[in-house]
Amino acid sequence: MKAHTYETQLTITPEKALNFLKEGNQRFVNNLKANRDLLEQVNATREGQWPFAVVLSCIDSRTSAELVFDQGLGDIFSIRIAGNFVNQDILGSMEFGCNVAGSKLVVVLGHTKCGALKGGLDAAQIEGMGMDNLNHLVDHFDLTIKEIIEEGEERSSKNSSLLERLNQQNVKNAIDDIRKQSSTLRKLEEEGKIKIVGANYDVETGVVTWL
Repeated sequence: MKAHTYETQLTITPEKALNFLKEGNQRFVNNLKANRDLLEQVNATREGQWPFAVVLSCIDSRTSAELVFDQGLGDIFSIRIAGNFVNQDILGSMEFGCNVAGSKLVVVLGHTKCGALKGGLDAAQIEGMGMDNLNHLVDHFDLTIKEIIEEGEERSSKNSSLLERLNQQNVKNAIDDIRKQSSTLRKLEEEGKIKIVGANYDVETGVVTWL
């Protein structure tokens, strides 16, 4: 499988880009990798890159987008931050990927058993560790937790039901933030030039579920 070129990128629709990722995850789950010469792809992309998708995922070492979607060099822009949430710099990266570099799809990829979200649920314990920047990060999820937690429900990473609901809602909130905070991406989506979608990766099975 060769690296994408400017010409091949032009033929890709948002729907086709999504199918590329769905097919790639199916290969991953079945332990069937596409036949790629990565050194050939290095050579083919030395003058430029034409990725078809932007994937925002967590830094979790089990969730590399290139691996779980079986993609090669030059295929996707991969943005990673603990808890796969959106900020201004990430939005700028997405705008570059879609409006400048021509990608047709934005994916927010959450995952089961997310450590960052566990940290949000256990924020009181995290704060006692004296890590100011980590405290700031896990505080990002506090409003979402308060939105979804039920009266009397235990706020703890041991509450697997709450953790998974938080995972799903966190992905949805990130998509909402993309549309609300980036007029560029919102316009591209309204014009049908890109899709913005959410997905969830199961760390036990390797399966990506599309939300």
